[in-house]
Amino acid sequence: MIDRRSFIVAGLAALLPLGVSAGRPGQPEPQTLDYGPAKLDIYAPAGAKNLPVVFFVHGGAWRFGKRSQVGSKPDFLLANGFVFVSIDYRMLPEADVATQGGDVEKAYAYVRANIARHGGDPDRIVGMGHSAGCHLVALTGMRGGLPGVAALILDDTRAYDLAALARNGGMVRAYARVFSDPKQWAALSPSSYVDGRKHLPTFIAYSRAPGRGEEAKAFAERLRATGTKVTLFDGSTYTHMSINGDFGEDGDALTAAVLAFLKATVA
Repeated sequence: MIDRRSFIVAGLAALLPLGVSAGRPGQPEPQTLDYGPAKLDIYAPAGAKNLPVVFFVHGGAWRFGKRSQVGSKPDFLLANGFVFVSIDYRMLPEADVATQGGDVEKAYAYVRANIARHGGDPDRIVGMGHSAGCHLVALTGMRGGLPGVAALILDDTRAYDLAALARNGGMVRAYARVFSDPKQWAALSPSSYVDGRKHLPTFIAYSRAPGRGEEAKAFAERLRATGTKVTLFDGSTYTHMSINGDFGEDGDALTAAVLAFLKATVA
């Protein structure tokens, strides 16, 4: 397991290219495109060609949020040789979670078909999501809805196994409102699709928010039992918001850990 303190000691210096910081040199302007149900933004360095791609799905309790809420992610990832994509998807109550998963899959299919013209490599796309977006990336990735995706970065959700969440007393507040029908729990649980086959490399991070560590560890162990390569990041010094908002900032431990994972899988 990776913890924040060990990565602070290791430092970003060993991971960042010479002269590149995790700050904000001036966020690039994205190109906004319509993929059908909603829009997405593509951020690409000038002259990009065949670069690996991070495909990001925002959080917001399946009800709020927008693709522009990306903080320092574009700056940092472009500076380190990636194309970055952030998508919108339809929100509750307009669209239920099953429909949202379909939107993520449609956005991914659009990106895979078109990213080469924006300098990205369609065979080196990594799915990344935070909170509700983490659940949607885990769900679609595990069930095979992101064909050809190279890896997943899952940042802080409890919605890996909804039946287990209910047994553990976690089906409250947003979870209870969003997943009110127990008949849908199996279909909407990423863990339902973790069977005997080996899955793609997966990075799982959790904050100190209630239940996050327990649910993340259980999901990681379930994946590891299939022979899947799993990196588990102990983010217990982060809040649920800062584990997403601090990404790309100078000295951030999760940023360093994710960059190491990306270099090992697609860079």
